[in-house]
Amino acid sequence: MDFETVKAAEFGASLRGIGLNLLVRDVPALCAMLETVFDMTSHQVTPDFAIVTYGDQVFQIHADGTYHSHPLLGLLPESGVRGAGVEIHLYDTDPDDAVQRGEAAGMHVLAAAADKPHGLREAYLMCLNGYAWVASRPL
Repeated sequence: MDFETVKAAEFGASLRGIGLNLLVRDVPALCAMLETVFDMTSHQVTPDFAIVTYGDQVFQIHADGTYHSHPLLGLLPESGVRGAGVEIHLYDTDPDDAVQRGEAAGMHVLAAAADKPHGLREAYLMCLNGYAWVASRPL
């Protein structure tokens, strides 16, 4: 599928399994950060929407305003963090490299890269929207 040209109906009909959709204040800014820090690729980036790929995984980003009649919009905080308790694990990202890139991109390092007893080296970074991105690699 060509994510640069796929139409909304075709893209939506292609989705399977578990999906991830992040509601954010600034779609292009988050896309730029994800590309810089985690080597993701953003497609069809507009102020309202983007398709993002990480390896062979795909997810969506929507601006708050696109949910104008959605019941979830009323639950979002006007300011401060979002996504408390959600960890977005990126199992193919070097955590040490992600910390350096993340700090340079303005992310908050919640936990520096460290070896964990469950067999991974991980680092926790928070974007300006309050989502926790966990860069992970096997030990």
